[in-house]
Amino acid sequence: MKLFRQILTALGIIAVIATLASLLPTDWWLVRTVDLVREPLTYFLAFVFVFAVILPTGRRAVLAALFGLAIVINLWRIWPYSSFAGASLDLAENAPADRCFSAMAVNVKLKNTQYDKIAAQIREYSPDVLFLMETDKQWIAEMEPLLAEYPHVDRHPQPEAFGLVFASRIPVEKSSIVENTHRDTPTVYATLRPFGDREIEFIGLHPKPPLPGWNTQERDRNIIKAGTETPDRLPDAVVMGDFNDVPWSRTTSEFREQGNWKDPRIGRGTFATFPSRYLLLGWPLDQVMVKGDVGIKDFAILPDNSSDHRAVLGQFCLPESS
Repeated sequence: MKLFRQILTALGIIAVIATLASLLPTDWWLVRTVDLVREPLTYFLAFVFVFAVILPTGRRAVLAALFGLAIVINLWRIWPYSSFAGASLDLAENAPADRCFSAMAVNVKLKNTQYDKIAAQIREYSPDVLFLMETDKQWIAEMEPLLAEYPHVDRHPQPEAFGLVFASRIPVEKSSIVENTHRDTPTVYATLRPFGDREIEFIGLHPKPPLPGWNTQERDRNIIKAGTETPDRLPDAVVMGDFNDVPWSRTTSEFREQGNWKDPRIGRGTFATFPSRYLLLGWPLDQVMVKGDVGIKDFAILPDNSSDHRAVLGQFCLPESS
């Protein structure tokens, strides 16, 4: 019991230090990773807090205070994305179906070879707009029968984990795949005219994650630039994709604030997407937001499809032009 208490205490102290360090304005990958795991870290700290209170030790009050402080800090950061906070975007539940279209973002996982499961899920939901991530030449070849159902397809295979595919059944005025900040982390920009009377921009994003050797300067620049320097600067837009970042981080918060983006998850929950099979301990890496007059009728995190990410599906609506 003594050894267990010592190990638990040591892990708890490390978690407290990590939580405090995460408040520093740094781009160091190790510190920025704490933002990603802030929600499951809070669950762990709550577990340790209980043991700190009930286990006999002379440092019980000090440890409980430290763990309690870290819990409060994490809850403060996550709070807007809890169901107890107020929603910042009302769902367009009464929007007419003929003014709405669906879009689906899927990180297929480069090394995943269960192509049929991904294809089956896409066919089941049959999105009007499809954005695939981590697609190499093999993945694109396997998806060709499905992509043939879309009049407009942009293919951008890459041997590493940042290939993209953009496909649309609704009219595309123009589209481009731009390397905003790094040669192998492209961003999709497409100008769509879904209902004939007005254009909107679709942005598909997948920057690099914070990993050893990959600090977050480039990722952060990619995220913020993607939403504020779009080709057409249209007031109405949709953004989807694996940001490799969570919505409560300073980077995605800055993206949202600078670009006037609205996040439907605020006040509704965190909607974890990774890792796919352990969502209770996961975190929301895959984002969906809108701006301007674009409304969201519904959005969902879809069931496991063999990837390490869950796919995201949204129903987006536009009012008629006045």
